[in-house]
Amino acid sequence: MPLTAKPALFLKAAALGREVVWLHTYGERFADPAQGRPKTSPRMAPGTGPFIPAEGVIPDAPEPLPEEMRYDAATRRLHIGKGFVANVPPEVAGYEVSGRNVLERWFSYRRRDRSRPVIGDRRPPSPLDSIQPDHWLSGYTDDLFDLLHVLGRLVLLEPAQAALLEEVCKGPMLTAAALDGAGAFSAAPAGGKAMASDAAIGDLFG
Repeated sequence: MPLTAKPALFLKAAALGREVVWLHTYGERFADPAQGRPKTSPRMAPGTGPFIPAEGVIPDAPEPLPEEMRYDAATRRLHIGKGFVANVPPEVAGYEVSGRNVLERWFSYRRRDRSRPVIGDRRPPSPLDSIQPDHWLSGYTDDLFDLLHVLGRLVLLEPAQAALLEEVCKGPMLTAAALDGAGAFSAAPAGGKAMASDAAIGDLFG
């Protein structure tokens, strides 16, 4: 991972990192209302986030759990069974982590048929997997909105992250040798953590 040797750039990267962690933890970590990070589920700016119009309400009982989720890029709608969420950008619908689509993964645990093929010698599914609601819950919709808002804000951060990475890579960077010399890689003493001294850290940044 490239580590800039410029103090101001390091602080800029750290600030951006705090916002990313705040988003990833749904407001549980690095909350700071003064910096626009309240200790609550993150939300996009008013009027820019997803919404469900009257005709898109995902039906609950007696309608069974939906079996299908699909995305329509032309209308920017995320369809779940007979309902849909409007104003979902394609970048949000296609958001992946470690090669897996986040929304598809989320829905796979809430769809009617949650069974998966048994591959190789993997243990067969537990009977507990069949214990689930028989209809869509309002809490599922709340969870979906929390996720869509987080993904939406992460997508908006991507240009700033890319620009920052380019700036870091074009400037002076700290080497492994410099970090080692400052004690960053020292073994932790018994019962404690190894920490580079303030003076050593200051020397790294000139």
